[in-house]
Amino acid sequence: MKALLSGIFLLLLHSINLHAQDKERPSISVKYIAEEIQVDGVSSESAWESAEASSDFWQWFPTDSLLAKKQTRFKIINDNENIYLSIQSFFDGTDYVVPSLRRDFQGGGNDNIAFHFDPFNDRTNSFFFGTNPLGVKREALVSNGGNNWRRDSNLSWDIKWETVTKQYDGYTLTEAKIPLAFLNYPDGSSLWGFNMYRFDTQTNERSSWGQVPQNQSVVNLAFMGDLQFEKPLPKSKIPWAFIPFVAGINANDFENNDQFSSLSFGGDIKVPINNGLNLDLTFNPDFSQVEVDDQVINLTRFEVRLPEKRQFFIQNSDLFANFGSSYNSQPFFSRRIGVAEDKDGNTIQNRIITGARLSGKVNPNLRVGFLNMLTEADETNEIASNNNTVLTLQQKVFSRSNISMIFVNRQTVGSYDFIAEDERYNRVAGVDYQLASKDNRWTGRTWLHQSFEKNGGSDNKSWGFRLNRNTRNYEITESTGGIGENYNADLGFVRRKGNYQNFTKYTRKFYPKAGGINTWNLTLQVYSLWKPSDDFRLTDNSLNLESQIRFENQSRIDIEASNRYVYLYDSFDPTGLNENNPLPGDTEYNYRSLKIQYNSDQRKRFNFRLEPDFGQFFNGHKYSIKSDFNYRIQPYFQASLKFNYDRILLGEGFPSSDLLLVSPKIDLTFTKSIFWTTFVQFSSQSENLGINSRLQWRFAPLSDLYLVYNDNYITTDSFLPRLRTFNLKFTYWLNI
Repeated sequence: MKALLSGIFLLLLHSINLHAQDKERPSISVKYIAEEIQVDGVSSESAWESAEASSDFWQWFPTDSLLAKKQTRFKIINDNENIYLSIQSFFDGTDYVVPSLRRDFQGGGNDNIAFHFDPFNDRTNSFFFGTNPLGVKREALVSNGGNNWRRDSNLSWDIKWETVTKQYDGYTLTEAKIPLAFLNYPDGSSLWGFNMYRFDTQTNERSSWGQVPQNQSVVNLAFMGDLQFEKPLPKSKIPWAFIPFVAGINANDFENNDQFSSLSFGGDIKVPINNGLNLDLTFNPDFSQVEVDDQVINLTRFEVRLPEKRQFFIQNSDLFANFGSSYNSQPFFSRRIGVAEDKDGNTIQNRIITGARLSGKVNPNLRVGFLNMLTEADETNEIASNNNTVLTLQQKVFSRSNISMIFVNRQTVGSYDFIAEDERYNRVAGVDYQLASKDNRWTGRTWLHQSFEKNGGSDNKSWGFRLNRNTRNYEITESTGGIGENYNADLGFVRRKGNYQNFTKYTRKFYPKAGGINTWNLTLQVYSLWKPSDDFRLTDNSLNLESQIRFENQSRIDIEASNRYVYLYDSFDPTGLNENNPLPGDTEYNYRSLKIQYNSDQRKRFNFRLEPDFGQFFNGHKYSIKSDFNYRIQPYFQASLKFNYDRILLGEGFPSSDLLLVSPKIDLTFTKSIFWTTFVQFSSQSENLGINSRLQWRFAPLSDLYLVYNDNYITTDSFLPRLRTFNLKFTYWLNI
């Protein structure tokens, strides 16, 4: 039966891809040159005079059916080693919004221009670059077709490139130089996918070269134009890169009355295999410079999934991470590597000894990923050494869809008394089919994964199906899936096991022409979860009705009413503070709540988000407010304050609780290469006050000096120091 349904589903997807209509794409010719180009924001060389110019940008906001009021005009040329762009952006004035000089800024609410290249022209992955009127750089890897910017982009990717922006009367002129060596492309290619978009805060306009429907993400790769190179590109001369580091730490562990200092060294090596395939090697990696994770108040029974920020795991990360469901079950989650549970059940760091990653394109339709990481044994904490391996293959089918396979293996290295024989390995194998139609109206995924362990038993599969239809006037999503009781993914993310779930979401979209409203969406969504081992008992059900209004001034208000049902099998303390008096298990709970969220105009120097949430909560009530306040003195100073408060009043016999999370942050950008960030986080739930202060000096391209101060305090009765560290790290990028 499952095989039949799978066959029908694949036929449906094949039909969808065949019937998606092609739309005329904009195109620009890239002139080949032999003369040297100076990146200076002037474009005075003769090569620019003979290069083809393109304009006619289309609005994406506030509408998507008109040409942009303030146009953008650009030219592109290339030689054997670089691509050059000259971009003329017209403005009404010079009141630009540029919050910071920090690299990899977020694009919302400020003036910027961005462009991305799709060298394999598959409308699935791209190299993204951007800058602003002050010439600050940003770059990212875009995957999954760019359906969702926050989910499908990775700003941690950095390369060596140049850009200069100069301001003139009525316009800015941006020049950029992108080395071909950093853009994986097929030998002899002459046609790439390309798009450019621009945010103009003075006219409150967002526009793009390739016309993008407003119901789609402006960075969606389905709507790219064409780059036509005058001369086929030569085989790229990709250099090897060696990135050594030296790191020192001085630490004071007050809880264990221990002081220590150490000096370590290691590094990464980047080896190009061909124009599309790269080998990355790492030895004794150090991640002390990575910004600390944001603290959260967790009122659920489940683990919080935090994003990966470590550079080694970033490039082509979608090859490893884009399997299953990021919400419910993924066979591989890179943050599992480098952390482990000690003998007391606490999560601590586990040193990575060495690692290798092979990733990229074998040919225009086949991508491959291989990752192997060896972690160190810590017998004092009863942590074994493990060899962690992931192998993936992704084959493009139809226009923008793909079939992917994954194999994950965690294997204990060595023999340990504290490791049982049936815990020595864990393996997961699976296959996914991802749908993306030519016009991106249809997207979806179906998958089947199975885990393998000694004495693992049956019911060890995770499977799912999701189909989404997105048009200008409506969006509908249908998703269903299940996770077996014995499905274990040691290197993955599994929210909970032993369930069958279904999710349905319908959104109706309106475009009012009065009242200052840009779009108004009404959404109804239903989520249900059953437990097959208990006669398919309904354990969770939620019904949500949401109204989302986006105003023409870019502010937004959301109102959401929820009705939830939960059956608790086990006792549970939602506050995390009263473990001796939890809510009883084998009990049903039904509760309703109302949430209102307002986001102000991000273009303003002071902007904020307020989110009150109040109503019933299990057998009592909850009154919450989440807020973010931001202020800037551009482009040198940004301050933010996150303030979350939960007042939880459970039923009679249960203590009330007040949960507080306060996180002020100050970001100083003295120049485009010197930054100082201080981040303070206080959480009453984790009973911790943390201070993270990081000074970064980028003294050469992709080469940095970091000074990082971390301080943690226990906040139960009084502020007692817990752990204090000073880290100094030096990294240098060498092309070989």
